[in-house]
Amino acid sequence: MSKIKRNKIFNPRGVDDIAKRTIIHGDTTGLFQLNDAKYSWATSLYPVMIGNFWIPEKVSGLKDDARMFHADLSPDEQRAYKGILSFLIFLDSIQTVNVPNFSDYVTSPEVNLILSIQAYQEAIHSQSYATILETVVDSKEREEIYYFWRDDKVLLERNEYIGKIYQNFIDNPTDETFFKGIIGNYLLESLYFYNGFAFFDTLVDKMKMLATGRMISYIRRDELTHVTLFANLIREIKNEFPKIFNEKLIKEMFKTAVDQDIEWSLHILGNKIPGITKETITNYTKWLANQRLELINISPLYPDIIENPYKHLERLQDTNSDKSNFLETTVINYTQSSNLNGSWDF
Repeated sequence: MSKIKRNKIFNPRGVDDIAKRTIIHGDTTGLFQLNDAKYSWATSLYPVMIGNFWIPEKVSGLKDDARMFHADLSPDEQRAYKGILSFLIFLDSIQTVNVPNFSDYVTSPEVNLILSIQAYQEAIHSQSYATILETVVDSKEREEIYYFWRDDKVLLERNEYIGKIYQNFIDNPTDETFFKGIIGNYLLESLYFYNGFAFFDTLVDKMKMLATGRMISYIRRDELTHVTLFANLIREIKNEFPKIFNEKLIKEMFKTAVDQDIEWSLHILGNKIPGITKETITNYTKWLANQRLELINISPLYPDIIENPYKHLERLQDTNSDKSNFLETTVINYTQSSNLNGSWDF
């Protein structure tokens, strides 16, 4: 396996000419030369990610959720709420720590820039879960939620699968482990979150836990930009380093991820949550996998699954729907922009 070169902090002999810029394996000075950018998708994504800025403390209504959690949620809904939060906490925790490890090997300053924004957003998401736990659940339950995986074999296996992929890359940074790590990241961002998100959306559709649902909607908005980021990064690797790109590996990892996500979702949700069944979980996970593969120009693994079974998800995201008004609650927007030279669009 060929070693992948980590960026130097400062490389006086490096070249920042965009004609010689590559997504990895470049030889730049280490300066953030952003006046000239090669990857237009990164410059287009930057203002979107900046414009998404929010903080959990500005999302109102969690005290109402605390009352509703005990008064209106069934024991099965409470268990699912806690178990899914535990998995989401793990996902954003590992992303906050690991995204900079990928950035150390990406040799495009415009892409490094948005990776740094992603890492910051993942930290905001971790703070969001802490805010939910502090307000909604009893203090004695917080430790249980953070460490749910210690007593739940299915969740532990989920966490270990992605954790080992990342750790193998960190311990042995090669082209192969880097690429596998990038695909693991793409799976995490584009697949692993979404059955959990669908659970919270299903509660909202029944007018339950609206503030939690609002928080999740902002997290999902961020995660969709991360999906876009890594889909583009994967396409650039295929374009510039076709020998590193491995479609067979991608399909194998997607198949494993789909099987694991279905198993976990059935385990934590099962047929005990109104509006969520074994069939909807299975079809939604496979449908979503097809959608994510399409983004990186790979044919679907499940060609017979062509529709999202959760019609209420589309309704909640429809701005003409009365039910979607909960998503429009004002969150203070600190978006700032400045006139940068070059190809950065605002």
